[in-house]
Amino acid sequence: MPEHFQDGEQVLLIDQRGKRHLIFLRKGETFHSDRGFIVHDAIIGQPDGSWHRSSKGTRYLALRATLAEYVLEMPRGAQVIYPKDLAIVMFWADIFPGARVLEAGMGSGALTLALLRAVGPHGKVVTYEQREDFCRRALANIQLRMGEVTNLMVRLQPVEEGLADEEPVDRAVFDLPEPWRLVDPVARVLRSGGIFLSYVPTIIQSHQLSETLRRHPGYGLVETFETLLRPWNIDGTSVRPFHRMVAHTGFITVARRVVPSEGGGLPLRSEREPD
Repeated sequence: MPEHFQDGEQVLLIDQRGKRHLIFLRKGETFHSDRGFIVHDAIIGQPDGSWHRSSKGTRYLALRATLAEYVLEMPRGAQVIYPKDLAIVMFWADIFPGARVLEAGMGSGALTLALLRAVGPHGKVVTYEQREDFCRRALANIQLRMGEVTNLMVRLQPVEEGLADEEPVDRAVFDLPEPWRLVDPVARVLRSGGIFLSYVPTIIQSHQLSETLRRHPGYGLVETFETLLRPWNIDGTSVRPFHRMVAHTGFITVARRVVPSEGGGLPLRSEREPD
């Protein structure tokens, strides 16, 4: 990645109030806001992290957006999974370079973007989405961020209809309202030792999924949790938590694909559960 901003690349402008603007730099064009304007030519050729002043004197910080920043600012066709949850999903699903991942529920593409970056050029993401409008928006967001990708396979159909012909996968990650319907069919394509992960908004959904996974002989180590991220304000002697935070956003349920035991097996527990 070049040190200086290039014509045609995306840049995040943050003003003194913290307001953010995600724009594409184009020679000869101008960025306008209620705080004045900045010509793109003044930013092109300057280093990442440089400061620029608008026509009304407002200072803007110009940065290349991180994936988390891009996800929050990109156009949405559906609600996105927040970065705090995306980070947990990538770790708990153990998405590794070269992995083959099955995804369903493309939405606006936030999860797909994170998966594509994690699996790298030698991995593959197979994603299912039923709504064509969501799919178009997600693909546009992916292309804006990553350009053309060759390791993404998009299937515009219900995931239940395509699993019978799917090749084996290392990981299965879902953002769907009824993931318990996939527990058995996914067991046929998820390799032994693989990870099943689902993200849902309510504990009722999580409960039904957890019970379905625990009853299936092909899964173990089932657990459900949520992620809470509380920012703190540290300014001189003023040290306190922020008055506002993005609290509950969803529940994550994880399970491991295991070889069914001939004796019926035992209800395996996570080591984080108390005795």
